[in-house]
Amino acid sequence: MAYYIAPSFLDKLAVHITKNFLNLPGVRVPLILGVHGRKGEGKSFQCELVFERMGIEVTLISGGELESPDAGDPARLIRLRYRETAELIKVRGKMCVLMINDLDAGAGRFDEGTQYTVNTQLVNATLMNIADNPTDVQLPGSYDSTPLHRVPIIVTGNDFSTLYAPLIRDGRMEKFYWQPDRDDKVGIVEGIFAEDNLSRRDIEQFVDTFPNQSIDFYSALRSRIYDEQIRHFIHQVGFERVSQLVVNSVDGPPQFQKPSFKLPYLIEMGNFMVGEQQRVENSQLVEEYNRSLYVRKSKPTPTTVETTNYPHQSENGSPTVDSKNAYYKSYSSSSHLNLETQEQVRQILSQGYKIGIEHVDERRFRTGAWQSCAVGEINGESDAISTLESCLNDYSGEYVRLVGIDSKAKKRVVETIIQRPNGKANN
Repeated sequence: MAYYIAPSFLDKLAVHITKNFLNLPGVRVPLILGVHGRKGEGKSFQCELVFERMGIEVTLISGGELESPDAGDPARLIRLRYRETAELIKVRGKMCVLMINDLDAGAGRFDEGTQYTVNTQLVNATLMNIADNPTDVQLPGSYDSTPLHRVPIIVTGNDFSTLYAPLIRDGRMEKFYWQPDRDDKVGIVEGIFAEDNLSRRDIEQFVDTFPNQSIDFYSALRSRIYDEQIRHFIHQVGFERVSQLVVNSVDGPPQFQKPSFKLPYLIEMGNFMVGEQQRVENSQLVEEYNRSLYVRKSKPTPTTVETTNYPHQSENGSPTVDSKNAYYKSYSSSSHLNLETQEQVRQILSQGYKIGIEHVDERRFRTGAWQSCAVGEINGESDAISTLESCLNDYSGEYVRLVGIDSKAKKRVVETIIQRPNGKANN
């Protein structure tokens, strides 16, 4: 099966790898190439196709190997694999690379709930050290003065903004954002269905029907087409005999006829899978549970409600209109949020962005080491304002800033300091 390699992907990897094997006088070449982008777009698979095309041997490290109960093991693993790859280049006389898949999953910090361990720090420090000294990579407890061959490092991930900033600076890591365009998608999907007799026109119509789906959607859909035959086989032989006939059969595993890959059927199955995706997105049970927990924690106790008295009452004991207005005015005046901040909250929410709240003390303010306030899911203007007021009370002696987040583009659109130390509002 001839799979499609996107020209831009092939060009970027080929240039980076080749450049690291050349001696360019006076040119500092970044050792690491970071390939990042949306989930399921085939970053790792495209890398494998490029390596196969160029005849490159690859040493793999998974992001899951970057944590260990023993401090220092992941850093030592990176150094060991790097030295082994350098030895392969020397012995076999061909290009070799070290590839780390899902680096952000193993070494990234997504929020205040992500534990930042000693191993995470050592992994970041080790990669930085290797990028700065690619021919002098030592194992802990030993020293070899013989220079190593330079080994290009390819890392993949979804969100590199979660990584340690000095690691991804331009001198150490060259970044490549992989987002296949329509032509790339058509070419890749055509490779996936190459054996299924679909015309180029059918492939284009198929891709245009699901323009927002990632590459793995089409691969998973092709696998789904076989479900009906497998279901028929299971019911035919009986659930009790499936294991015997599939795993330990004298005649070998069962054979299936090629199913129908007609375009209408593919679109029907695709719509079914899209429906499953939407059900997952719409359920949001975790957010519902966390929101209920947060409401329970922040809800005032009955004593507080019962002891709240209006200053004036009518003859039947109910508050008068004037006394209600006086009470609400008194309540509003005690709020930490000025009208300008409240308007900023409304503007952020009206544009469909999410609200974030961060704080930092005076010492860390100089280094920009902001921390997220530990709050639940913020829904609606009133929830955002009450949450902001709670954070202002909790961190009255610190800087507090309001953040607007575009969750689709995964970037910040607003950052405004709304409180400075000693509880002073940023008027």
